Amino acid sequence: MIMAFDGSSIDGSAYLDVVRVARHAPGWLDGAVSFWSTYGLAVFAVFAGIGWWFARRAGGAAAVTALAVPVVVVVAYGVDAVVKVAVREDRPCQSLRVRTLEACPAPGNHAAIAAAAAVALFFVSRRLGAVAVVATLAMAVSRVWVGAHYPHDVVAGVLVGGLVALLSMSMLRRWPQPVVRWVGSSRLRPLLTAS
Repeated sequence: MIMAFDGSSIDGSAYLDVVRVARHAPGWLDGAVSFWSTYGLAVFAVFAGIGWWFARRAGGAAAVTALAVPVVVVVAYGVDAVVKVAVREDRPCQSLRVRTLEACPAPGNHAAIAAAAAVALFFVSRRLGAVAVVATLAMAVSRVWVGAHYPHDVVAGVLVGGLVALLSMSMLRRWPQPVVRWVGSSRLRPLLTAS
């Protein structure tokens, strides 16, 4: 395991600035940001469901692309988890003495999951992908706002999640027919069509 540099030496002052602003923000804003930070990933699941619902009307390849979104998100989660194990860095709430909106939370992959979903959704629908990108930015900012991550942590998560999704969905786009045949011959076949 590689011990990473001290995150506070990179952007600790930016982190502290954001946390101080959050502490002095109106309660309704902190509540909304905390709620989004905790539960916002559910919105990406809804986006994936909407994408699949409409894609299955466009044919097998479009439906398979939409069905790949949650799979790609799981892969991105795994890759991000491996990166976090390889590059060990204490959370800012562990290394800096600061009061945050949330108690020092367990490690999470919110930014990587959101970015993977947003990039994968672009392959399903540009409109849905664009909305998901805005939601991803809100998720990344919220994780710093509540005190869970340094800014560079969420940037790294977005890059890892987005890159995994881009590579995965690009490969699927190149060879969709074998996957369509495989899914079409399995119990998942009803997921490929609107009828």
